[in-house]
Amino acid sequence: MSSIMKEPICLISSDHEGRLCVQKKAKTILEGITQPVVVVCVVGLYRTGKSYLMNRLAGQQKGFALGSTIESKTKGIWMWCVPHPTKADHTLVLLDTEGLGDVDKGDEKHDTWIFCLAVLLSSTLVYNSLGIIDNNALEKLHYVTELTENIRVRAQRGDDHNDSVEFMRVFPSFIWTVRDFTLELRKEGQPITANQYLESALVLKPGNSPKIEQFNLPRRCLRNFFAERQCFVFPRPAGDDDLKRMEELSEAELDARFLQRAKEFCDYVFSSAKPKTVTGGRILTGTVLGSLTEVYVEAIRSGRIPCLENAVETLAQIQNGRAVEQGLQVYRSEVFKYLCFPLDPAELSDIHAQAEKKAVEVFISISFNDTEQKSQLELMVHQNY
Repeated sequence: MSSIMKEPICLISSDHEGRLCVQKKAKTILEGITQPVVVVCVVGLYRTGKSYLMNRLAGQQKGFALGSTIESKTKGIWMWCVPHPTKADHTLVLLDTEGLGDVDKGDEKHDTWIFCLAVLLSSTLVYNSLGIIDNNALEKLHYVTELTENIRVRAQRGDDHNDSVEFMRVFPSFIWTVRDFTLELRKEGQPITANQYLESALVLKPGNSPKIEQFNLPRRCLRNFFAERQCFVFPRPAGDDDLKRMEELSEAELDARFLQRAKEFCDYVFSSAKPKTVTGGRILTGTVLGSLTEVYVEAIRSGRIPCLENAVETLAQIQNGRAVEQGLQVYRSEVFKYLCFPLDPAELSDIHAQAEKKAVEVFISISFNDTEQKSQLELMVHQNY
C-alpha cells in the first residue's frame, strides 16, 4: 500500500461548473483496496492547521499541503491511503478537506456539502479549531445544525421518526482538536481533562426563548448526533516565524508539549478509530468506499439529498453485479483449465463442482449485503446455463 500512495491525491474536486465530482485516479486506487478501511477525515475553518494533523497520522512530515498564507491551500477533499499502523490487514484512509469559511469562495452551500461528505464518508471525524471552545467557536460549527436538512438515514420518514437516534447509530465518532490553546484546564479551582472541558462547553441552558434555543442548537446537535466524543487541546507548536515553515521543522524545534499532545492524538486515533461501516454495521472495503463516494457525490450533483438507506441499496447493486461478473470469470477459467475431451459425465460433474466452489468463494469475497442471496442465485443460474 505504501508504494501505491507516497503522497495524497485529490478525491473530490469541483468541475468547471462548480459542481462536485470524484477524481477517477483516486477512485481507482480505492477499488484496489480489498481490506477493511478506517476512514479519518478532518474538517474545520481554513488556516487552522488541519493538514498537519493528517500528516502526523500518516507518519510523515510532508504530504497534505500546509500553506503559510491567508489563502486556503486545500481544495475539495484529498485522500491518502496508508497501511494501518496497529490494525493488521486494515488500511487507514486519511481525508483532508477544504477549509470552511473561506470568503473568496462565495458559495456557502459548497462548504455545507464538504462538511456533509466528511460526515458520510468517515468513521472518525476530526473537527479542528483555534483558540478555545466558546459560543463563538460553536456558532462557527453551524454546519452540524444543518445535517438533518442535508442528510437522510432512511428513504421514507414518518412524523414521529427520531432523526437523532438514527444519526447517532450511523454517524462517525467525533474528535474536537483545539489548536493554540493557552488556557489552563481548571474549573472551580480543580483540574479537568480536555474531555471534561468539551462536555462543559456542550451543557444546555434551561429555558425555551429564541435566544436560548439559538445557544443550545449546535450543542444539542453535537450531543445528539455524535455518541462518541473526544477532545485534545494543543499549545502553539512553535513561534510565529517558525510556523511558516512547519514542514521543515525537526521535532527538536517543536514545542515538547505540542509533540506530546500530537502523540496522544495519534495513539488515540490508531487504537480507537473503527472501520467504516454503513447501515446495519456492514464493514466497508476500499472498493466499496470508492463506490459509496461516487453514489453520494452523484446525489449532490443531481440536486438530491444523500440518503444512507438508498446508498446501501445502490452499493449492493454495483458490488453484487461486479461479484457475479468476477465469479463467472473464475468459473469459466476453472472449467477450461481442466476440460479435456473426451470426457465422461462423472469427470464433467467434478470439474463443474470444483469451479462452482471457487466461483462462489470469489463472489462472497466481493459481494455486499446480498442478504437474500439473490445475486448468488443469479451466479449459480449463469453457471448452469
